[in-house]
Amino acid sequence: MKGIVLAGGSGTRLHPITQAVSKQLLPVYDKPMVYYPISVLMLAGIREILVISTPADLPMFRKLLGNGDQFGLSFSYAEQPSPNGLAEAFVIGADFIGDDDVALVLGDNIFYGQGFSGRLQQAVLELDGCVLFGYPVKDPERYGVGEVDAGGKLVSIEEKPAKPRSNKAITGLYIYDNEVVDIARALKPSARGELEITDVNLTYVRQDRASLVDLGRGFAWLDTGTHDSLLEAGQFVQVLEHRTGVRIACLEEIALRMGFIDADECYALGEKLAKSGYGDYVKAVAAAAGASV
Repeated sequence: MKGIVLAGGSGTRLHPITQAVSKQLLPVYDKPMVYYPISVLMLAGIREILVISTPADLPMFRKLLGNGDQFGLSFSYAEQPSPNGLAEAFVIGADFIGDDDVALVLGDNIFYGQGFSGRLQQAVLELDGCVLFGYPVKDPERYGVGEVDAGGKLVSIEEKPAKPRSNKAITGLYIYDNEVVDIARALKPSARGELEITDVNLTYVRQDRASLVDLGRGFAWLDTGTHDSLLEAGQFVQVLEHRTGVRIACLEEIALRMGFIDADECYALGEKLAKSGYGDYVKAVAAAAGASV
């Protein structure tokens, strides 16, 4: 399975702080925002990742992430010159996807919860059509909302419904079989001129090949699209990390735990960041895993 991080857009809701830098490169406490969605793909076992962003911002993503070798990954890059909808990611990334299945994660979404890696890997293993992830919210009328039957099959999706049929918001994480490329290519732009991800998902719903994983109690799903939500996300990460002593979305640690790199390689990555607490953490994790210190 391939992975795509969609990190485009102009971040207008965060102006003026995003007038000169991509939203997904802003810090969420101790690491760039884009680390969080990348960590989700890594936890699913995905090692080939395409980062899609604007022509102006792509050089900064390349500078931050490189070719991915340091994490045992392979990063590719592609341009989305204008925000023409989330589903355009599959058109832009068609050659990258090839004949594989694909997971798409939005560059400003943060997921956290015990057992998340296992749920992701199970979804990848049992994929038949598409798997979406639902999260209970108190104001579902602001979101795309999924309704499931007793067997967990997705039976309807409504965009910002006046009378929601459930409180399950569709999050910014989507897993699809290879058919998604043809589905996206066949889409007509919506009234707002975009290729809508909801139209892709509804195609799978009509085929009776869509399921919804309920993240529910014990999980956190954070959007970082406004000044308040960006600050709240940073505070959430700070509190959890201070309480537990474990860093969320630490790519070096995840690469080590997933077997993408060994302990010595992990320690070397920490050495490069040695003047920060983050670097000290990476070295400690690597040392505990048997690095030659």
